[in-house]
Amino acid sequence: MDPIRQMLTDVLDEVRPRDEGELAQYIPELARADPDRLGLAIVGPRGEVVAVGDADAEFTIQSISKPFVFALVLDALGRDAVLRHVGVEPSGEPFNAISLEHETGRPANPLINAGALATTALVAGGDATERSAHIVAGLSRFAGRTLRVDEDVYASESATGDRNRALAHLLRSYGHIDGDVDGVVEAYFRQCSTLVTVCDVAVMAGTLAFGGRNPVTGEQVVSARTARDVASIMTSCGMYDGSGSWLLRVGLPAKSGVSGGLMALAPSQFGVGVLSPRLDPHGNSTRGRLLLERLSESFGMHVFEQHEGIAAPGVVIERGDDGAVHVVLDGELSFSGAERVLAAVRGVDVELGGEQLVVDVRAVRQLHPAALAVLREQVGDLGGRVHVEV
Repeated sequence: MDPIRQMLTDVLDEVRPRDEGELAQYIPELARADPDRLGLAIVGPRGEVVAVGDADAEFTIQSISKPFVFALVLDALGRDAVLRHVGVEPSGEPFNAISLEHETGRPANPLINAGALATTALVAGGDATERSAHIVAGLSRFAGRTLRVDEDVYASESATGDRNRALAHLLRSYGHIDGDVDGVVEAYFRQCSTLVTVCDVAVMAGTLAFGGRNPVTGEQVVSARTARDVASIMTSCGMYDGSGSWLLRVGLPAKSGVSGGLMALAPSQFGVGVLSPRLDPHGNSTRGRLLLERLSESFGMHVFEQHEGIAAPGVVIERGDDGAVHVVLDGELSFSGAERVLAAVRGVDVELGGEQLVVDVRAVRQLHPAALAVLREQVGDLGGRVHVEV
């Protein structure tokens, strides 16, 4: 067994005996789920998915859909247009709370139900069917395969969704939902009833982790800026009124769903999907939370963990056939990393002038504009040049 799979299996076995929590009772179809299901999947930048446990078990995405639908409307409409209808602040309240700004009626953030309804209302579509199709197609692009709606769960959610309907009518009274409220709510129920596996969730999380690019298909699903905005909101709001404790203990942008799904991401490193249906009082997967806490510690994935590689890109110094000294960089070149490169360049024992010193950044995977500007200026002052492949 490869070491990554073994590590995931060990973590899964460690939390398997924990049986705290209860199934979601307010949606009849979810209350009938197998409480012992346990699955875990992780995807890296090259698109290789490693999964253990009940990796093939399908479950409805529920609130894990919220950040992805938010990403779709951000990309389509732009940040300013979307934020007129939904805020970005933690609510400190349960997921179904009436968390609206006093004067504007704007929901606190897009990851609580009120905010998600306002977000779904911004998706293009003349009726529930058209809007739902647009959403499921978007979620499928994040997952890298065609997803479908569980019609039984949808019917169950629609039959018991009076609170969401009330929230939607309240949003309409403030002007944050236009037109057919029932159509928006039904599209939202179908959105939440989309079927996924932990592998799908991992790839979806990975798409946000890698700047909006699906690591399996290579498709740029949303822009890097949109992916960053969504990950930022997930960091502070993704685990509802348990978000503060989550950030301290796990330290990853994350989103949970009441079917027991949980997804998290480590920017530029991993996307993770988990399934364990028993929920804690906040509506988050109990064993899922424990799994991610162990993974974050084992893999060093906490968002505030020190990552030396960002400040220290790979540097190889060699003399080329043209007689010039080539400083070849790889990895990520950040502003702080540029300072380290310049220190290495200044240490090169070469008579500078003309084309005798070349700093080659063609292999750098992510090049920050400020770092490139500093590098060009300083290397130019030393009589050399920076080679960038256009």
